[in-house]
Amino acid sequence: MPATPRTLRTCALALAGLGLSASTLTALPAAAADGDSASVTTTATKTTAKRTAARRVSARVLNARDIAMRQRGDAYAYGAAGPNRFDCSGLIRYSYSRAGFDVPRTSRAQAGHTRRVAKKDMRAGDLMFFHGSGGVYHAAIFLRWSKGHAVMLHSPGSGQRVRVAVPWTSQWFGGTLRRR
Repeated sequence: MPATPRTLRTCALALAGLGLSASTLTALPAAAADGDSASVTTTATKTTAKRTAARRVSARVLNARDIAMRQRGDAYAYGAAGPNRFDCSGLIRYSYSRAGFDVPRTSRAQAGHTRRVAKKDMRAGDLMFFHGSGGVYHAAIFLRWSKGHAVMLHSPGSGQRVRVAVPWTSQWFGGTLRRR
C-alpha cells in the first residue's frame, strides 16, 4: 500500500527529530520506503546511533592526540610510559589510555591492536608503525600531511625529547582505533 501524505509527514517529523533530512529516505532499504514508518524510524535511529558513536570515538582519538601534544619536550627514556618520560609506545599508551582507550604497551602489540588504514586515508590521531626485517620497531602519532610528507609526533630515542617531525623512512604503515 502506498504511503499517504500523513504517513510521509510522520516519517519526516521523526527524521527531523533525529537530526536527519528527508534525503536519508533515499538511503534506506526498499522495505522501509514502502510506507512502514516503524522501519524508517528504526533504520534512521540505528544510522544516527552509529554516526554518534563514530563521532565520539573520533573525538576521543583527537583528545588523545592533544594529550600527546602536551608532552612535547618531555625526555625519552627506554620503557617509560609517562607522565614526564616516554619511549615511543609509552607516549601512545599514556595518551590514548587517558583518552579512554585500552592500548597495549609495546609498539608491536599496538600495531596488532589497530585496524590498518591506507596512508592516503590517515587522519589526525591515527598511528604510524615503522617496520623493518625484525618487525615493528617504532610508533608515532600521525598529525597531518604537509607538502606530500607525513607529520608525526613521537618520542625518537635516547638523548632526545618528544617532538613533531617527519618520518626518516617510507617503511611505515598506518593504524587506527576508529571504527570502520
